[in-house]
Amino acid sequence: MIISRTPLRIEVGGGGTDLPSFYSQYGSFFISAAIDKYMYVLVHDRKYHGNFVTKYFEVQEAKNINLIKDKLTRACLKFLQIDQPLELISFIDLPSHSGLGSSGAFCVGLLNALHNFKKEPVSGTKLAEEACHINIDILKSPAGKQDEYATAIGGLTAFRINRRGKVKIIADQFDAGIAREVEQNLYLFDTRLRRPSKKTLTIQKELNLKKDKKMVGNFSAAQEICFEMKDALMKKDGLLFGKLLDKHWQIKRVRPDEPTNDQIDRWYDLGLKNGAIGGTLVGAGRGGFLLFYCPGKSHILISSLEKAGLVYMPMQFDYHGTTIVYSS
Repeated sequence: MIISRTPLRIEVGGGGTDLPSFYSQYGSFFISAAIDKYMYVLVHDRKYHGNFVTKYFEVQEAKNINLIKDKLTRACLKFLQIDQPLELISFIDLPSHSGLGSSGAFCVGLLNALHNFKKEPVSGTKLAEEACHINIDILKSPAGKQDEYATAIGGLTAFRINRRGKVKIIADQFDAGIAREVEQNLYLFDTRLRRPSKKTLTIQKELNLKKDKKMVGNFSAAQEICFEMKDALMKKDGLLFGKLLDKHWQIKRVRPDEPTNDQIDRWYDLGLKNGAIGGTLVGAGRGGFLLFYCPGKSHILISSLEKAGLVYMPMQFDYHGTTIVYSS
């Protein structure tokens, strides 16, 4: 039995520029942080049973790989050329469709567990590359590369993607002190609104490919702010970083794919009125988690947003990325 543990992630800045439809024309720069909320994937040999058992969104028994309904599970097994019967079960700390990269974490975690099952050593970078290849090239998903790399590598990390799709991981760039300061001042709240990201990502892809001026201009502006965020972190200026989160959100919220609504705007404004100096809606939009940067009197922020119906989710950064936590 093998069990992998893969962190979820919060988007800090530059999200959306990691889509192939954008970086293939303009390149990409984004910052993400892996957090201590996890996707677990269990792999267990069923050679004496003769069939597969899978559990991702639903439980299924299948006589062979081609009958497995979940396309991500099926694609990972085929990619690694595994045809022997297995039990593949996933568990997650937080709900799916909440903007925290759970699909990317699942793919990375499943590949990690399957490589371990085959007794093949594998790096986090290779796992991220394989997961992106499966998701983007094989399954033709409209997704980008942020989730797979952020969850495979871990930490508060900056990434560059060139026009050919090559990812450069800028690890250990940020001083441990500023990383702790940022971690301590970030507060995550569940809106309890759920929305699959596929529709939003498809809209973004189509507009980028058409070189829509509003979409491309918005992503480009967000990327420039992400560079400013990087500079603020390099200068160990947490307050500036927090303010840039707000600047980034004000750009993101007016994207043509409409990532916000009146209710989310009211919650965001309430956060700013109660101690936060910046924040963002994590993920593709219209639901999921609100993230705030609050450098003081966080109890006021938490109390006010909980009274408004949000659920406070304590979190810390994860610096391990995807790992194997059990193998026998």
